[in-house]
Amino acid sequence: MTPGDETVQILTPEGEVKPTKAAEPFLEQLELLGTEDYLRAYRDMSYVRAFDRESTMLQRQGQLSLYVPAEGQEAAQIGSAYAMRPQDAVFPSYREHGVAFVRGVDLVDVLRLLRGVTHSGWSPEGHGVRPYTLVIGSQTLHATGYALGQKFDGATGTGDLDKDEATVVYFGDGATSQGDTNEAYVFATSYQVPLVFFLQNNQWAISVPVSVQANNPLYKRAGGFGMPSTHIDGNDVMASFAVTRAHLERARAGGGPGFIEAETYRIGAHTTTDDPTKYRTKDEEESWRRRDPIARLGAYLRGQGVGEDFFAGVDEAAKDYAADVRRGVFEIEEPDNDSMFDNVYSDAHPQLEEEKQWLRRYEASFDEAANQEASR
Repeated sequence: MTPGDETVQILTPEGEVKPTKAAEPFLEQLELLGTEDYLRAYRDMSYVRAFDRESTMLQRQGQLSLYVPAEGQEAAQIGSAYAMRPQDAVFPSYREHGVAFVRGVDLVDVLRLLRGVTHSGWSPEGHGVRPYTLVIGSQTLHATGYALGQKFDGATGTGDLDKDEATVVYFGDGATSQGDTNEAYVFATSYQVPLVFFLQNNQWAISVPVSVQANNPLYKRAGGFGMPSTHIDGNDVMASFAVTRAHLERARAGGGPGFIEAETYRIGAHTTTDDPTKYRTKDEEESWRRRDPIARLGAYLRGQGVGEDFFAGVDEAAKDYAADVRRGVFEIEEPDNDSMFDNVYSDAHPQLEEEKQWLRRYEASFDEAANQEASR
């Protein structure tokens, strides 16, 4: 991706700080970060990529029902997650492993969901991260409703930076074609809720290219709904942080919703049920690999004098982390069947109770048949 006049890019693919003109209004946000933060960002991105590759192998080995790769999108996720405050809320789709990691979610809990043994995997209350949403685009409405609650509760626009809240909702380019997402734009702007729409445009909605979904850049749609929008190089962790921070501060201050399009690339398959070789070319993939977000930040850090011992240490630690994830998956216990009916509704539900009892009787019938066979 060659940055256009309206694209915010701060860190070039070669690892040099050369802000585009569009980046100038956001540069003051970078004063909040120092070398230690960039070292942490490199480490976090490396851990998440190691998790990603290990999880793909676990699915291929039959340990997961499904896996959703996020390789290539680490900068968009890590940078934007760094921009949040602890009180902010996150509504993810199903590929925000980097965001979940930064917010303190144990990524083994993500795999509990993808193994099919839990409704969610973690408590939203502990991390401010709502459950992964597999229904395309529906989380945008959930996030809008939550942000509306933040506004009605007086949790935004008070001027107290330690208390004012905002919400970030993540979605992909495919979700922009969903009615739910466009309805969310309408309600968010009508009520001026403290919400940042964070679009990760990874170029493909499964096998449908973004060029088929939109004749104009996706971030420009926001203007039609009355939202300010910003287009960023999604493989630039600095741009992701700076722009998200600015949009969140505006939202917390009562300025209403904003829209960010992070242009990035899904290096892997849409999910492990997908075969991207059927619709993508090797040349396309290689052109994006040359813009790898981790290599880009690594080049910057080397230019700042960071030695190879640091990078070797991160590589080794990331391998250990992946091994821990593997062990964690093998230690997951199969839940009791009753758990699939529990915690669906806050109060007892007669239909679910009837289904639970039916399943118990059905399972018991196998034991009865086995006992009858044994007594013959």
